[in-house]
Amino acid sequence: MTHQVFVGSVPIGGGAPVSIQSMTNTDTRDAGATIDQIHALENAGCEIVRSSVYDEKCVEAIKRIIPNIHIPLVADIHFDHRLAIASIEAGIAKVRINPGNIGSAAKVRELVACAKANHVPIRIGVNGGSLSRDILEKYGVCAEGLVESALEHVRILEKEGFQDIIISLKSSNVSMMVKAYRLAAKKVAYPLHLGVTEAGIGEAAMLKSAVGIGSLLLDGIGDTIRVSMTGDVIQEVAAAKKILSAVGIRSFGAEIISCPTCGRTRVSLPDIVNRISAALPENSKAIRIAVMGCAVNGPGEAREADIGIAFGSKNAVIFKHGEIVCSGMLPGIIDRFIGDAVELAKAEKL
Repeated sequence: MTHQVFVGSVPIGGGAPVSIQSMTNTDTRDAGATIDQIHALENAGCEIVRSSVYDEKCVEAIKRIIPNIHIPLVADIHFDHRLAIASIEAGIAKVRINPGNIGSAAKVRELVACAKANHVPIRIGVNGGSLSRDILEKYGVCAEGLVESALEHVRILEKEGFQDIIISLKSSNVSMMVKAYRLAAKKVAYPLHLGVTEAGIGEAAMLKSAVGIGSLLLDGIGDTIRVSMTGDVIQEVAAAKKILSAVGIRSFGAEIISCPTCGRTRVSLPDIVNRISAALPENSKAIRIAVMGCAVNGPGEAREADIGIAFGSKNAVIFKHGEIVCSGMLPGIIDRFIGDAVELAKAEKL
């Protein structure tokens, strides 16, 4: 189990739930626009948000942003450790620095002293595209280089008696990213922030993140995640929820499981699944709903579902936890099932 660090009121590591992060893509200096975007992220389920802090105007903006949001704000710092210090003094909940471009060890120590005095954690964020010259000369761009770059700065922080550390080892290469995190997990007990950086857009980004983040979570590695996707930041939160749900780490609302269909299927299963999905309440309970095209994939294979339906050519059966509770003719049985599923999704207790 990793060491626990608090980012504002959100615990990371130490057995805490894997938290969901995202990052604003507004101009941080526009406090109003940034606040609006953070509110949208909050409503979508984001639990920690990060904003770029790249000049003094950004620092002034975060002084206005922090009192108007409800989740911890992280300052993303590159090149200038003084901005990190100013952000801490402005009330930021965590700073993220890249060891490859933050400057000398003396500058890092100065930052650490400020973070320590204000009880603000530091994320050491290493990226494959911004490793220091020394690391590149010794290792090249590889998993071992990513880990050693992070450990160099961990040792600096530890030497100053600072242990509120979170580590990320991101790469656009999924295999390298996974290898780096697995290696780091063997070497340190600090919380790990998972992500595939520069993952791209749409489905391609989702797939890369699902493979990289998901495989690590299944290994028991990872304490907080950010799904990096080009475009609307809200999609990152939705993708993170899907990954956490898929690996069984956390549950977010109703989950519909449905078979891929085959020659035995006599109904339009995609249309039925879409009808059920559209009918479910927006904030439904965490239940599993099974929609199966035939008896072969019916109650047996969907035994763990809270409620399910399996179709014949003219009729269907409704089952709960693998036990058939009723049957009926099409299409009426579909309407009954949708009603039952919606009521179950709204119920306080299963």
